Amino acid sequence: MSLNHQNSLEMVATHDFICISNRLPVDRVIDADGKPGWATSPGGLITAMDAVMREKGGAWIGWPGVADEEFEPFSKELIDIYPVMLTAKDVEQFYEGFANDTVWPLYHDVIVPPAYHRDWWVTYQRVNQRFANEAARLASPHAMVWVHDYQLQLVPRMLRELRPDLTIGFFNHIPFPAYELFSQLPWRRQIINGVLGADIIGFQRPADGGNFRRAVRRLLGYKTKNELVWEPQSDGAYRTIVARSFPISIDVAGFEAMAKSPAIQERARELRHQLGQDKVIMLGVDRLDYTKGIRHRIKAYSELLADGRLSVENTTLVQVASPSRERVETYRQLRDEIELTVGRVNGDYGSIADTAVHYLHQGYPREEMVALYLAADVMLVTALRDGMNLVAKEYVATRFDRRGTLVLSEFAGASDELKQALLVNPHDIEGLKDRIVEAATMGAAEQERRMRSLRRRVADHDVARWSQSFLDAMERSRLLREAEERRDASESASTEYAVSGSELIGALGDFSRQESVLVALDFDGTLSPEVDRPEDARALPEVQNSLERLAAMKGVSLALLSGRSLASLRHVSRVPDSVYLVGSHGAEVHDPDTGEGMGISEEEQQLVSRLGAVLNEAVEGIPGVWVESKPVGHAVHTRLASADDALRATAAADSAADSLGVLLKVREGKNIREFAIRDVTKAEGIRLLKKRVGALAVLFAGDDVTDEDAFLALSDGDVSIKVGQGPTAATHRVSSPEAMAEVLHKLAILLESR
Repeated sequence: MSLNHQNSLEMVATHDFICISNRLPVDRVIDADGKPGWATSPGGLITAMDAVMREKGGAWIGWPGVADEEFEPFSKELIDIYPVMLTAKDVEQFYEGFANDTVWPLYHDVIVPPAYHRDWWVTYQRVNQRFANEAARLASPHAMVWVHDYQLQLVPRMLRELRPDLTIGFFNHIPFPAYELFSQLPWRRQIINGVLGADIIGFQRPADGGNFRRAVRRLLGYKTKNELVWEPQSDGAYRTIVARSFPISIDVAGFEAMAKSPAIQERARELRHQLGQDKVIMLGVDRLDYTKGIRHRIKAYSELLADGRLSVENTTLVQVASPSRERVETYRQLRDEIELTVGRVNGDYGSIADTAVHYLHQGYPREEMVALYLAADVMLVTALRDGMNLVAKEYVATRFDRRGTLVLSEFAGASDELKQALLVNPHDIEGLKDRIVEAATMGAAEQERRMRSLRRRVADHDVARWSQSFLDAMERSRLLREAEERRDASESASTEYAVSGSELIGALGDFSRQESVLVALDFDGTLSPEVDRPEDARALPEVQNSLERLAAMKGVSLALLSGRSLASLRHVSRVPDSVYLVGSHGAEVHDPDTGEGMGISEEEQQLVSRLGAVLNEAVEGIPGVWVESKPVGHAVHTRLASADDALRATAAADSAADSLGVLLKVREGKNIREFAIRDVTKAEGIRLLKKRVGALAVLFAGDDVTDEDAFLALSDGDVSIKVGQGPTAATHRVSSPEAMAEVLHKLAILLESR
């Protein structure tokens, strides 16, 4: 493809999928003959996006890493590359300044003080606009655009204003700070508003998503519900934005295959011989950055040598610190400090035969790093704050021998997943020392037990799963918007759809003519009006009559799907025994023929118990709030609480759940917040039931945000009904449970007359 590189908004509209990042996935290189060319860059994002870009034939927009030089677009390995030109001043003020001397330290808990300069902010806006203009020019109608990281936080809003037809995703690869820190930023509202231009906003950890949503509430006053943000529009409607965690990962199979290559295994043996065949080799691999905890790591190791708990005859530390942002003064000072410390440690404890710390201030090819991983007995990842830290996952992926020990900071995002690592607070030097000694002396059986678990987790959640989960979320957002647009084209947004509506009657008629159908219904708010006490809920009498008629019909399978536990749903619904019951959003299934359900392991039961304990403690004493136990989690009810107490309870519950340090599925419904250890949905429950009963068509009705996944999962011949107001992917809407009773009555008549 040949296109003139320009910043005009003249539409080219050739790409259905576009990736935008500060840097391109290629570097400018000069070959042996002096000819310039492009080489694929190393890095986690490039690895993560490579397969997606090849499959979709996408375009990648970014800076080529060379200032004051324009390059024509080109194609490389099935990816169309569009370089964005930055001047030397742009690099200084946008990249080195605002991105890395303002945002980076602020988002990493102000380990060093951020610098705030208005001219940096002006340049940041200008460069973000340049990226947005290029994407708007290249995107085809209704294309997907995925924007990456903190350098480009204004691009989503700028792009939405230029191209409202696009589906836009934004992924923040670094932490998002607590509101008390973020609020220091003079341009805090502009940044939040910029990110909210996206349809899907991704973070590494659930806590980061929670911090972002709290900032949205505090700064803009928008309503948030669980992972959703409701942005008011000029016409009085709301745009729904998803802001949640999508923890990034690595190409696990690629790293393992590399580790198994004979050449790399031989290189690992060479390294062990050079470093000391019988020594415990400890390894740190980081960019030279103050967030990585390199100083704390070296301090802990030097104190262990001073205490005599470790010796240079038996251990050595290899520290790879690749160059980073060397034009930024803070980083120059950090390098000087670390190199001075390394020299002092080696001078105090090293000998001619034994070196305490092998310090390597240079980058290495991936093959050499994998050999180092194989050679190392202990991997030290002691970041003071890190969005994820893929080095920890790379180490685990390469250890197919199930040996080695990972010491991992609690403040790295990877700690949410890698629970069998030796977790540590790197600020606690004594605790860090104890963990290092524990790792250095760990027996083979314990190493294998931990590494087997770590490898299973990393293998099950690789980079392909990460990218696909984000793209699936973008696709769901696109489908939801299209459904809203189709409905708005035929009905005004304020219309309350009734059973007399010709479209709904027609859909019910088509549905009733199918030989085998599944009628699946939510309970609370759909068949039963809302009540103060969940145990008092009952289906309306007219609904109960229709349910009994439907349950008795040949060719009709009836199911109730609810967030309630199965026992609670059975108690309140009082339906015939032939009805399928699906509780806890799909975690529990009662098959009237087989009694089949979904089990829960002993380990999961223990986690559910711990979750219940911290939630009950968190909301104890808050009037009108109680915790309901469920098979795979717990629900915090706030229906009887005042507005202030409800907010206080949900904030306390969020904090308590975060304290467990595990990935939980969090859902918010009407006056309820649910925390589950499994990601189960009503959509999965419907898929299971449809297959089990052999239904040719499905009708599903629900009233809550937890029903939206089920609406999106239905096929063209199915019927979806939203009960009540609010944005929805359902094709039809009724105003209330009373109106839903009319629908079921009409449906029963149609099915009986077949």
